[in-house]
Amino acid sequence: MKPEDIGNIRLISQQIAESQFKTAREVAGWMGAIQAQDYNMAKWALGVRLPGSTADIIQAAIDQGKILRTHVLRPTWHFVSADDIYWMLELSAPRIKAFAKGRYKELELTAPVLLKSYSILEKALSGGKHLIREELVSEFNKAKIRTDDNRAAHLLMNAELEGLICSGAAKGKKQTYALLEERVPKPKSPDREEALAQLTIRYFTSHCPATLEDFAWWAGLTLTDARCGMELVRSHFISEKSGSQDYWLTDSYPHDNNNKTSVFLLPAFDEFTISYKDRSASLLLSDHKKAISTNGLFRPLIVVNGKVTGLWKPVIRKDKVIIETDFFKPHKQIFTNKAGKSS
Repeated sequence: MKPEDIGNIRLISQQIAESQFKTAREVAGWMGAIQAQDYNMAKWALGVRLPGSTADIIQAAIDQGKILRTHVLRPTWHFVSADDIYWMLELSAPRIKAFAKGRYKELELTAPVLLKSYSILEKALSGGKHLIREELVSEFNKAKIRTDDNRAAHLLMNAELEGLICSGAAKGKKQTYALLEERVPKPKSPDREEALAQLTIRYFTSHCPATLEDFAWWAGLTLTDARCGMELVRSHFISEKSGSQDYWLTDSYPHDNNNKTSVFLLPAFDEFTISYKDRSASLLLSDHKKAISTNGLFRPLIVVNGKVTGLWKPVIRKDKVIIETDFFKPHKQIFTNKAGKSS
């Protein structure tokens, strides 16, 4: 496999270039998870993979609980399909909790404090209530639970990891929390091996070509677990070498993909870049600091023929929105009507 093929194939496998889905829930299910700490940009990430969608369509899927925003896989927010929330949490929550254990100790978030917070959240949210963060922080404060020094964020994240709470319907421009089991009835969960196999299939189908190191990074797994996952599902994939790296792909991946000109405006933190440990196939090392800040901020990107070639941003002027572009280096204008599908 040629290095220049990798980015183009990823555009297809990630449903950016050739989406096959009709609903946002299907997109989220295909992708496995979409990083979502930047709420509006994460909605764009869903929309760019769903032709004909609008911001209202994406928001409705979130408000209806078809897509949930919660901490899963890694210690940050992701959008996931409601169909996947329980088994993904059970697989990934233990490692996220272990990662946060030291910080919990510093903040004196002991087991009794966490148990008390669960009781408060359950009482405040039961009966289908959807409350914003400030309302829940007020309930913690009434119960003499400290919420300063970012304690509130950890209390809420831990409750998400316990499968107690998840995202609710938006109130105006503010996100809410709701009880997970009131949003999504809990099904019978697969065992850990089955869940690991499912996550492996989901990642490599939707993100290929990718390496085992990429998968371990995205899923928050050890490399040992990533290898175990691939051994469980190896028959679903083929391996091809590019340089010194072994990339895993579905056997139906498009071999002829270099003859199409494509331009896409992708949101900040999009899976096209953030879901790989090694991003060099699509992002030149010389451009890395332009696209990704030193503190880990992934900027909105212009992707031309599978390569990151610049940045974009929306500028609101009176009654219209103008897209400003900043290319890393001059090149001829190749925008077509394929460019910039948006939500």
